[in-house]
Amino acid sequence: MPNTASNDFELGQRLRAVREAAGLSQRALAKRAEVTNSTISQIEAGKVNPSVAALKRILDGIPVAMSDFFAFEPEPEKKIFYAAEELTEIGKGGVSLKQIGTNLYGRSMMILQETYEIGADTGRKPYEHEAEEGGVVISGRVEVTVGTQRKILGPGDAYYFDSRQPHRFRQVGPEKCVVISACTPPTF
Repeated sequence: MPNTASNDFELGQRLRAVREAAGLSQRALAKRAEVTNSTISQIEAGKVNPSVAALKRILDGIPVAMSDFFAFEPEPEKKIFYAAEELTEIGKGGVSLKQIGTNLYGRSMMILQETYEIGADTGRKPYEHEAEEGGVVISGRVEVTVGTQRKILGPGDAYYFDSRQPHRFRQVGPEKCVVISACTPPTF
């Protein structure tokens, strides 16, 4: 059975690479394709899988043919060092997920700086995906639920688990929580 979340993420990364190669911002492409900026953002983050018609309309805004889009092989990002302002925001709402690198094509790991504002969580419904993930709490407190296990972690505490188990993260306590995490393979 194909991993839909992984396929959505790959399509999103491909769209981002093609858009950036064309020198377009998300906003500029959204305007050309007559879709919302958040639609482009959600597709690139792998959170939305567009219909064929919607994808064609977006690709026409670049412009690139559908066949060229799927034949395009993004160059793996060769950058080694990243300034704080160069991290790519892929989170939303009260959960900031700053990804190291803009293009994860050809990479086998995703590294994130996660910030959970007071009361923020990844959603009431636990999620799962084909990967392993781990992280270390830098500041604040976070409740991590994996399957039937639940634990509140504070600074210096860590986690590591098989992401195929349903899981959820929720900020607890009086201050925002910061976590540095890694996920392999990259997925969302």
